[in-house]
Amino acid sequence: MKVDTIISDWTPPEVIEKFVSGGMCGYDKEGSPIWYDVIGPLDPKGLLLSATKQDFLKTKIRHTEMLRRECDKQSEKLKKNIENITLIYDCEGLGLKHMWKPAIETYGEVLTMFEDNYPEGLKRVFLIKAPTIFPMAYNLIKHFLCEETRHKIIILGSNWKEVLCKHIDAEQLPVVYGGTLTDPDGDPRCRTMIKYGGTVPRSYYVQGSMKVQYDSSVTISRGSVFQLEYDVTAPSSLLRWQFASDGADIGFGVYRRTKKGGSQKVAEMLQVLPSERYNAHLVPEDSCLTCPEPGVYVLCFDNSYSFLQSKKVSYNVEVVPPPPDVQKQSPCSRGDSGPNPLP
Repeated sequence: MKVDTIISDWTPPEVIEKFVSGGMCGYDKEGSPIWYDVIGPLDPKGLLLSATKQDFLKTKIRHTEMLRRECDKQSEKLKKNIENITLIYDCEGLGLKHMWKPAIETYGEVLTMFEDNYPEGLKRVFLIKAPTIFPMAYNLIKHFLCEETRHKIIILGSNWKEVLCKHIDAEQLPVVYGGTLTDPDGDPRCRTMIKYGGTVPRSYYVQGSMKVQYDSSVTISRGSVFQLEYDVTAPSSLLRWQFASDGADIGFGVYRRTKKGGSQKVAEMLQVLPSERYNAHLVPEDSCLTCPEPGVYVLCFDNSYSFLQSKKVSYNVEVVPPPPDVQKQSPCSRGDSGPNPLP
């Protein structure tokens, strides 16, 4: 994901920038940054029909890296170690639309990423304005959380403003959340710092506008995998793929053979792009990577996790040799995606 430079070198798609809610605003009494997740205005289906799951994962990594940098700044400013954040989780408006299966799966992957890569990055979670449907929603995502994280979740009742003010000074808390902080123009919601999302216009939907002609298709049986092999003869060649699945998501990863001749299991190959599940039934995948060295590269479509459903996958794959004057560089990095024209 090129995390070290993700803040400066990668910008989320416009639809995510405009319609994903939340943001950093203020600091708690101990100096930790505060992040707000505002759930109600989110349009999960519209977002996932307009951008890839990987774009959302990269966006959350980018947010987390920004918060990590803010912790470093606070540590230097306050002359003490600040290494985790306070999260205010505003559940007003949480409904059935937020429990759409692909949205839950994507959110679960974000939570797993955070748990695996930013241990103890969370100080506490204040969950406010929880509707009656909340226990059902929590049951869908709690298995993604470790026990330590679950213990940090504090569900507040009708006195939530009073509790927040015990942990956050009024001047660091937006007026709408019980404090005195406003935007320079007096906005009590502090919209320059906290985004409030909204319904995604259909003009952003990719599925209806992205007309891709696929060269091949295959039906991958339940519980099985399908592999494509490509012989890359020149270092720094570009391996490019596009694919879409019918009806449900599909796993996909890229590997390189480590021995010549004969069969070789995926587990014995060199992992080039880790296998992940892609919502390619919602948004067609279009991505590429630079092959650092020659060899046989194996594209693996993985349906081994599905015990009930076969998947039809339509795909294009090409190997683009590097120009003679191009060294081992490429503008297309691992994980980049989107309906870009072929080079």
